[in-house]
Amino acid sequence: MERKASVQWKGNIQQGLGEISTESGVLNKTPYSFGRRFGTEKGTNPEELIAAAHSSCFAMAFSAALGQKGFTAETINVNAAVSIEKNGSDWVITHSNLVLRAKIPGIDQNQFKTIAEDAKNNCPVSRLLDTEISLDAALDGGEVRATH
Repeated sequence: MERKASVQWKGNIQQGLGEISTESGVLNKTPYSFGRRFGTEKGTNPEELIAAAHSSCFAMAFSAALGQKGFTAETINVNAAVSIEKNGSDWVITHSNLVLRAKIPGIDQNQFKTIAEDAKNNCPVSRLLDTEISLDAALDGGEVRATH
């Protein structure tokens, strides 16, 4: 299985403009720019797209891992925040923080924690990212924190 995306960039880094398209057509010449990435301009940027990929991948991995243990979630809500920081003259993605809130009938906190950590560590996007990945997971008001 292979998924494809393409970009066209015109101009210099600060005033230039890029367009992202995906093979599926979900993104079709979607604009991105320096101001959208490092400033306050509305629009997407690579880190936002990574956050979307990470949160959606983790949710699916968590759902699959629950199913392998005989559980089905009523709801799984995941947010991801991807951080980029200047390191000397380079920009580096330093962290992806996953926040999980789920309602899962019949599961206890220990099972939930184990399954959530496993999904965090084994989701394909987590494996791709060469950065710290943290997880803040809560089930019915309980709280679990794990760092990778």
